[in-house]
Amino acid sequence: MTGERGQGRTDEGEGRVYEGEGRVYEGQGWADGGRDRLYERLKAFEGRPAAVGGRGKDPVNLPMIRHWCEAMGDTNPAYRGPDAVAPPTMLQAWTMGGLSGHEDRSEGYGELLGLLDGAGYTSVVATDCEQEYLRPLRPGDEVSFDAVVESVSPRKTTKLGTGHFVTTRMDVRAGGELAGTHRFRILKYAPAPRPPKRSKPLESPKLPESPKLSERPRRPRPVINRDNAGFWEGVAAHRLLIQRCTGCGTLRFPWLPGCNDCGAPEWETVEASGDGTVFSYVVMHHPPFPAFDPPYAVGLIELAEGVRMISDVVGVPYDKVRIGMPVRLEFLRVDEELELPVFRAVDDGDLSDGDAGDAGEGER
Repeated sequence: MTGERGQGRTDEGEGRVYEGEGRVYEGQGWADGGRDRLYERLKAFEGRPAAVGGRGKDPVNLPMIRHWCEAMGDTNPAYRGPDAVAPPTMLQAWTMGGLSGHEDRSEGYGELLGLLDGAGYTSVVATDCEQEYLRPLRPGDEVSFDAVVESVSPRKTTKLGTGHFVTTRMDVRAGGELAGTHRFRILKYAPAPRPPKRSKPLESPKLPESPKLSERPRRPRPVINRDNAGFWEGVAAHRLLIQRCTGCGTLRFPWLPGCNDCGAPEWETVEASGDGTVFSYVVMHHPPFPAFDPPYAVGLIELAEGVRMISDVVGVPYDKVRIGMPVRLEFLRVDEELELPVFRAVDDGDLSDGDAGDAGEGER
């Protein structure tokens, strides 16, 4: 490194130098002296609270146990009936805050993450977790928890990039009795630089032709009943229909036999404009299934009308999907019998351009 170090910032050629509060950051990592001082500050957070006095938003309950067992394919009879217990691996599920989050995270934990962000380790990935079960949780148990920063690793270099592993330990209690511990480890890192793109590819491989609709593996069929048949009739006509209560005017989705707000059973339908944004999303890697080609993005789409629905996000690589991304409704025929509503990523300026069209046989 060359150049004068001060309390500000200098840029020299390909490298960057940041200095302040006794820390020095160069390009993709810390200079040795600054790195050591940074690690001393990170280590000082070990043993400090990460969450204090947290409480589960719902007591342990049979519906959530049933959903979990169905998703995991777990048919153990211990999780059913009047004497049911919760699967031990649901330990963390009872502590999660959902989309609205929790307000129990400590200021110290926020300071730790802020210090890593300020050091250039702005990306995060969950790496692994460890659980210890001390007593079963049963329906009706009220869950509380506290968490502590258990360890911060020295600087590590991984394929993703260089950073620090942060491990928190959560003690989960039911009725004041310790039920289990949950250790959760993340990597806060600076992404490794990508190799430069070739100015000209050596040779473009020939891609295999897409199979015909009749040759594609069949997707699972949606369950159609008297409560949602009208929705699927709308899909067949390329219309996305939302229910509207005729008692109080509340829009609702997915379709329900009655209104959650006022209880009225009467309703009518409103056709969605087709515009929306990605409210949240997940990237599916598992389980493998012949009709799907992971990884792919599944989004919670907030429609312009204010309701939300789950659907595929298409038209953009799975790793480019972002919260707040504008999308527009399309209808994708996945085989000769089934057509589904999906949402294609669009530019901000495209939202006023015409109506959504049929996606035909487009690839996911």
